[in-house]
This record gives sequence, structure tokens and C-alpha cells, in this order.
Amino acid sequence: RECRAEVQRILHQRAMDVKLDPALQDKCLIDLGKWCSEKTETGQELECLQDHLDDLAVECRDIVGNLTELESEDIQIEALLMRACEPIIQNFCHDVADNQIDSGDLMECLIQNKHQKDMNEKCAIGVTHFQLVQMKDFRFSYKFKMACKEDVLKLCPNIKKKVDVVICLSTTVRNDTLQEAKEHRVSLKCRKQLRVEELEMTEDIRLEPDLYEACKSDIKNYCSTVQYGNAQIIECLKENKKQLSTRCHQKVFKLQETEMMDPELDYTLMRVCKQMIKRFCPEADSKTMLQCLKQNKNSELMDPKCKQMITKRQITQNTDYRLNPVLRKACKADIPKFCHGILTKAKDDSELEGQVISCLKLRYADQRLSSDCEDQIRIIIQESALDYRLDPQLQLHCSDEIANLCAEEAAAQEQTGQVEECLKVNLLKIKTELCKKSITTTDWIPLFYKALSTMNFPFQEVLNMLKESKADIFVDPVLHTACALDIKHHCAAITPGRGRQMSCLMEALEDKRVRLQPECKKRLNDRIEMWSYAAKVAPADGFSDLAMQVMTSPSKNYILSVISGSICILFLIGLMCGRITKRVTRELKDR
Repeated sequence: RECRAEVQRILHQRAMDVKLDPALQDKCLIDLGKWCSEKTETGQELECLQDHLDDLAVECRDIVGNLTELESEDIQIEALLMRACEPIIQNFCHDVADNQIDSGDLMECLIQNKHQKDMNEKCAIGVTHFQLVQMKDFRFSYKFKMACKEDVLKLCPNIKKKVDVVICLSTTVRNDTLQEAKEHRVSLKCRKQLRVEELEMTEDIRLEPDLYEACKSDIKNYCSTVQYGNAQIIECLKENKKQLSTRCHQKVFKLQETEMMDPELDYTLMRVCKQMIKRFCPEADSKTMLQCLKQNKNSELMDPKCKQMITKRQITQNTDYRLNPVLRKACKADIPKFCHGILTKAKDDSELEGQVISCLKLRYADQRLSSDCEDQIRIIIQESALDYRLDPQLQLHCSDEIANLCAEEAAAQEQTGQVEECLKVNLLKIKTELCKKSITTTDWIPLFYKALSTMNFPFQEVLNMLKESKADIFVDPVLHTACALDIKHHCAAITPGRGRQMSCLMEALEDKRVRLQPECKKRLNDRIEMWSYAAKVAPADGFSDLAMQVMTSPSKNYILSVISGSICILFLIGLMCGRITKRVTRELKDR
């Protein structure tokens, strides 16, 4: 113990001043003059050499690397850092600070508490500096090195940088998981520490060098006033994603794809919703965390800030099906089947702006999707019916109309479908053809989308909301609220979905013996007018289309009865005409 204490004392002194380490001073003299001539204060010279580790001469780099490796095992060697972080250590890390052998626990504790209110600037800068130095070589992270040393030698030989080692090991873990391998190639202790490293890297974009290098100019252009840490720069880039350079945009998209597959890696979501996760999702694993939060988003106990963050992530998911793992899995067969044209035209590195999801919505109204895919699209339609921001195509094509016609509704803090209703009510005032396409496709025009894609017909997108609402009343929140009592009284026995309850209400509206609530009756008549308008601008394309439109309509029974009645009347008229013609012919012959 005395020997260890003496060694630590000497190391402390050497870390304070390179002049006290003859080997370091001898081998690094040239590098000190080249890179660190202005760093003359106590402890600054070693920090400077660590910052320029990749630029140092081989012998100097080896010595600095060895000293840094020792620091990772016992950060108390860094006396200046210990002095700056003393309040944090006393309040949050005193248990591990009292250990005779550190083994990297103290630095891990400081990193975890880096954003506490008690954290001072000097300590935060020192901890971040050490994190950045650790990225240069995985050996500088003592706990990671000890847990994964054998795995790195076996699976990632010749890889030195920590970020590359983390990517190598995490890719191996992911592949083994996807292939349902009987035994993981990465050991359990390494997988546990690997998770710690992955989570720490999400906190600061500088800890992800590839992303940071790709987005340096974009950070300068769009996030210059945003501070590093707490994933603030990453969040800023996400919010300005459409304006980013191509390379940065690709990296941010890949990051989002990873976060959506594993929401625990979404630092901002986990930080903002920390308490709500404890309240609503204590049993949820990392992969289902966001799904659990979405299911509880509208609870009265949900924190407003967390709810806002969940909505942000939902908006992101709806921009591209690849950012929604649950939808992607459920619609695995449906997407190439129904949306092949969109996938063919899209570039590999471009986002789809909600086109695939819009395509699936149309097939949902046509009742063509597989059951799993239909369930997921129903959820998306219901959510976007309440909040227009969750419909990228509607936002893209109707931004001006929303600003001019529905500004008050759009400004509402709580979105309950008022913007969609406003657009429907003001349908005839909408001048932009692409916006009209987003609101009014009827469900008895199931091949409308296909026809328009070849004809470049201008009104398809604005007719979508009506098509969806007629296919399932739950996705028309205003109509559903207005007719809630009538559904309960007249359609309680009708199973929701596939337009069944809508069909029930339509039949009740036609039945003079049934008295619907005035508001429900008014809303239904409004919808009928809109559907009629949709029918005029998008007639059926041939007999087969017309037949399918009739068979998939909620008013199928009514339409078939009218058609049957018309056929019967025509048959009787024909029969009568035939008899008269036959009698006249016979009389002419008798003459």
C-alpha cells in the first residue's frame, strides 16, 4: 500500500509538470515546442500533448499514451481535475472516490454527473477533455479496455481508435442478435461496458468524430449559438436537417435511424422523458421505449415537455418509413408491393418525405394491406388526424393554406384535429392543386392514386383525408366526436374499422325513422358534400375500377340496392316492350 501511494504521488507530480518526467520531456521536447509553446501553465502541457496525440512523433506518442492509459485507471493522478471537481465528487461520487483502487469508476461517475446543476465549468471542461482524449485509443478507457480487451483482439484486430472499436463490436452484437445466433461472439461483460460507452458518446457530437467532421460547416452555419454537450448540437442539426449539406444530412439520417431502432441512444429523449419513463415504462426494454412513450403520450399525467419531445420524434418517424422500425417490419411485404414506384425513383441517400407512408394510407383506405401493416397505418392515420404536423405530405403541400386559412387552429397548443377540419371546411377556397390532393380522396376511388400517377391529375393529395375518414371514422376526430352518442346508440354492435361504423351512420342518416344528434347530422352532410366533390374531380377509370370502388365503399349496400332496383326496372321495361313488339308483329302478319 505504501509503495502504491508513493507511485501515485510521483505520477501526480509528473501529470502536473512534464519537467518532472525526464523521459517525457526528453522524447517530447520537439513536439512541446511545435504544438504547446503557448501552454505554459501547470498541467496544460500534458493536456496539449494529449490533444495532439495523433500528430506527435512515435516515441513521444508512446510515452504520452502510456501516461494517459495510467490516468484512465486512476483519474486522481490528474490533480488539477480533482481539485476542480471536488464539489461534484463530494456530492455524487464520494463512494467511488474513497476506494483505494479506482479502476476507472471515478471518471465514469463524473461523466454521468457532468450536467448536474452543481457542476462547475472547469470540472466540466476537464471531464469533456478526458472523454475526447479517450476517443483516440480504446486503451485510454480503462473499464472498456479491461472488459473488451480479448474481444477486440479476436474481432477487431488492428483497430485502435475507440470510436472504431465501438462500431466494430456493436456491429458484431447487432448481427448476432438479428441472426439469432446461439452464442454471442462478444462476451457478456464486454457487451455491458459497450452499452455504457455507446450511451456516453451520444451526449456530445465531438465524441462521434465521423458525424462531427461531416457537419462542421453546418454547425457553424446553423448551430453557432448552441453549446456543446447535452446533445444540443445534435438536436440542432436534426431541426435543421432539410438545410444541411448532403454529407451531413446523410450522417444525421443514419444517426436517427440508429436512434429509432434503439431509442435509449437518443440522449435528448432519454433526458427530457427520464421521469416519464420511470412512471409509464419501467418494464420496457431499450428497443420499445419510444413505442411505450407514444402509447402514453395523451395521459393526463404525461409531462408537457416529454409530450412535446415524443411528438417531435413521431414527426421524424413519419417523414420516412425507415425511421419507424415497427412499421417497417409490419409492412415488409406491402411496401415493395404497393409503393414500388416511389422506391425505384428515390435515391439511396435521400429521404422520402412521407411518400411511402402516404402510399400505404391510400392502400389502407382501399383495404388492400396485410393485417399487421393495416394496424400500424391505422395508428399513424389516427395520430396524424389529430395533429397535422405528423403528416409530412400535408405540411409540404398545404403550408401556405394552413398559414392563411387556419393560422389560429395551427397555433393552438393542443392539436385535436382542428387544422384538418379547417382545411376540409375551406376546401373550395384552396387554390393550390397539390394541397387539394392532400385532403379529399374518397374511399370509393381506390385506384385514384394509380390513375393520377400516370395522368398527373392535380387533385389527388388533398382528397386523402376524406378517403381515410370514410374508410374508418376513428381517423376523423371531429366527426367521431360529433357522432359519439349516435355510434353508441345505433352502431354499438358494429365492429370498428373498414368503414363499417361509417356505413352504419350513413344508413341511419338515410333512415327517416332514426333521429341523429344535430351536430352529427350536420357533420355527416358536410362530409357527403366533400365526397361528392371528390367524386366529380376523380371519376372511376373503367368498369373494373368502378366495381371495386362500389365493393369497398361503406355505402356498398345502398349502392347495390339502387343498382339492383335500376336493373329490375330496366328488365321490366324491356319485358313489356318485348311483348308489345311481339303483338304488333303478329297483327301485321295476320293482315
